[in-house]
Amino acid sequence: METTTSTLKLKYEEYKLANPKKRIRDIAADLQVSEAELLATGLGETVTLLKKDLENILKQVKSLGYVMALTRNEYCVSERKGVYENISFSPHAGLVLGEDIDLRLFMQQWQFAFAVKENGRESLQFFDQEGVAIHKIYLTDNSNKQAYDELISQYQDLENNGIQISPAKPSVHTELPDTDIEVAAFRQSWVSMQDSHEFFGLLRRYKINRIQALRLAPEGYAKKVDLQAFKSIAETCSAQQIPVMVFVGNKGCIQIHSGNITKLVPMGPWFNVLDPEFNLHLREDAIAEVWHVVKPSTDGDVNSIEIYDANGEMIVQVFGKRKPGIPELTEWRELVNSVCK
Repeated sequence: METTTSTLKLKYEEYKLANPKKRIRDIAADLQVSEAELLATGLGETVTLLKKDLENILKQVKSLGYVMALTRNEYCVSERKGVYENISFSPHAGLVLGEDIDLRLFMQQWQFAFAVKENGRESLQFFDQEGVAIHKIYLTDNSNKQAYDELISQYQDLENNGIQISPAKPSVHTELPDTDIEVAAFRQSWVSMQDSHEFFGLLRRYKINRIQALRLAPEGYAKKVDLQAFKSIAETCSAQQIPVMVFVGNKGCIQIHSGNITKLVPMGPWFNVLDPEFNLHLREDAIAEVWHVVKPSTDGDVNSIEIYDANGEMIVQVFGKRKPGIPELTEWRELVNSVCK
């Protein structure tokens, strides 16, 4: 293990010298290892392995004050600045319900935690068993550095000097034939929803994936649109300051930005939001399908724009800003319906 780590460390250092602008996630892909394995080559120097007491580590993040939360999947990155507040855990999921930092945490996926120093920045970084990043927390100029140092001191793993990564499992995307789906019952269940959060339960009950569900949706509840529809909606939300909710997630974490999006900056294949408190980076050339989706609730219909990759995995989901018990914004509903008519 030590020899393997030393060899990888040398490769990593050489690669960084030759490609100084490349990010660690892309270097890991090029070297055919996980990001966590690359980080582990810096243990004892720029990287500290933390104990697997992950819930308690997260509960203490509030003490760090104003930080930047980063969650990403293969094709989208969400970065939100704020304070971790109202942190709780249940057997199903963890929650961070601050005014700015809003997260859903699926802790069964969380395996490794590191404290990292890189390019003058300090962060806490969390990974799954395959070494894929789930969530990262970066200090800002306004963070409590002393609290960060105390957290590392308290949770540093002194018993282990390495990590064991599981081989990546190939993604399996199976889909039942439409003829095996109880389509009429599924459609009736859709229109009978009392809360948009019931949708995930419908998928499980009818053994149906999201794209298939949208394809088989009841009339008027899901419509395939193009990428330009999403961009037009984003541009109008920016111009008219219509507040939105932007969901970006992976199997271990969903991060939600609630508020305005203002500065939209296209850059090569990337669609970017570059605001002081919120940044979004969306890889346009990875988008396979865009859908306008309507889900019923006791507060009225809820409209969303959902973006998927070629494997049917959700990249990003956008709603009008709303809270339970309050109908969605009329401006959002009218905008989405006019663009996606």
